[in-house]
Amino acid sequence: MRATEAPLLGKPRRRVAVVGAGMSLFVRRALETGKELSYYAASQALETAGVKRREIEAVVMVTAPDAFDGVHMKGEWLLDGAGGAGKPYMRTYVGGGSGVFGLISGWTLVASGLFDLVLVIGEEKMSSCQPHPQGAFLTIFDHTIERPLGPNLLWIFALEQHRYMATYGIRNEDIALVSVKNKRNALDHPAAQVAANLTVNDVLASEVVAWPVHRLMVSPVSDGAAALVLASETVARRLTDKPVWIQGVGWSLDTSYWGNRDLAYPRYVEAAARMAYAMAGVTEPRKQIHIAEPYDPFAYKELHHLEGLLLADKGQAPEDLAQGRFERTGPLPVCPSGGLMGVGNPIAAAGVMKVCELFWQLRGEAGRRQVPGKPERGVAQAWGDLMQIGTVAVLGIH
Repeated sequence: MRATEAPLLGKPRRRVAVVGAGMSLFVRRALETGKELSYYAASQALETAGVKRREIEAVVMVTAPDAFDGVHMKGEWLLDGAGGAGKPYMRTYVGGGSGVFGLISGWTLVASGLFDLVLVIGEEKMSSCQPHPQGAFLTIFDHTIERPLGPNLLWIFALEQHRYMATYGIRNEDIALVSVKNKRNALDHPAAQVAANLTVNDVLASEVVAWPVHRLMVSPVSDGAAALVLASETVARRLTDKPVWIQGVGWSLDTSYWGNRDLAYPRYVEAAARMAYAMAGVTEPRKQIHIAEPYDPFAYKELHHLEGLLLADKGQAPEDLAQGRFERTGPLPVCPSGGLMGVGNPIAAAGVMKVCELFWQLRGEAGRRQVPGKPERGVAQAWGDLMQIGTVAVLGIH
């Protein structure tokens, strides 16, 4: 089987719904501890679900490297704030892909029949890491082949963006439009960190951090938390008349050697999307997906990921963006939340935030961010680990 073919899937034993969502403000240098941020997001999610902490049967915690909070065994440290004391508690972590993978982990606990009510929390406090969170990533590269080259994440992403642009003849102005769209959308998000009304010229006039990446094409260092309550079908129907069903999930990893990957196209995202679409019964994603929240820590990654999600032809996402297809009022609203570029990027919490946004959008509860019409199905995607994992979830109201 090729990496991008949909795998043959078994059938989940039970349907699983999201019945509650909550999040803290996304900010830099939060005064709250990670435990307090987790508590705040979890409390909101439980309140919207109409569930007490004592009713939660298991807790899934997603949080990134221990170095961010400066606490070894960080997952265990966050236990009390996450409401996991005295319960089955697990930490899952696949870097930036963690937020959606946390949903997938919680889904397996409910779909398998093991539990009926599970709380999923994503937390990150990156500003505790001094002098800069980039320092935590310097040792993730292979010690023999890659580390002697002295890479850091910004250089790797700059190489990938340059490869994407060169392969398809994309201009930096085309990439900058993502920053303009998402930061503008974030003006309507009450938890947003870096919302702004900008022009393409503003983005291209910002500092070059590693050519062709400009400062305003990069998501910020962020602190924050987001949470979800998952329920089995029987419990979900008892709790709410507006459950949002997890229709399909998928995940896939490419090689850990960045030099061996196709930098122009994220094959691992396509493989994860095909797995999730097959489970959800999605055969024509461009017609059957009505709203998308792809992972956008860098402006070009939104376009890269939309193509991997099969929502645009290879190399054509920039043209679709320029034509207005991905605007909040367009045929396929993309990152109506404002995404990581506008709302912020507390890494593990960011993917959970994207699922929260689908939950609110599909229930018609997104306030000023609400997309027009009545979207019935959406896709959330995250990306990370050694920049080679794709995690995908399809959610819908049926």
